[in-house]
Amino acid sequence: MIPKEIRPELWSYMAGICRNQKILPIAINGFDDHAHLLFHLPASMALATAVSMIKSNSCAWMRERQRRFEWQEGYGAFSISNASTADVAEYIHNQEIHHARISFVDEYRALLREHGVV
Repeated sequence: MIPKEIRPELWSYMAGICRNQKILPIAINGFDDHAHLLFHLPASMALATAVSMIKSNSCAWMRERQRRFEWQEGYGAFSISNASTADVAEYIHNQEIHHARISFVDEYRALLREHGVV
């Protein structure tokens, strides 16, 4: 779980990881058990490399602040059009309000179905 009081610092730290790796962070936010990141990935970097760097470095940072912390093993990634950037960023910034209406698991499953993944 990601304690509410540490989330703003964690999101800022994750943005710093992105900037240090030449990844342009656009929006970072999350909820109790997950994080959403919207970023521009450099053409020279594999998505798996970017995610691995962000997860491993933010995990180490979190472990310095609380005894136990781990990100899940996998991740979900979706590309979006430039025209959708503002809408997706707004969705990310409003996570707490959004998840008061629908759980992350239910939403993620619906998203996967909507895009033909499952």
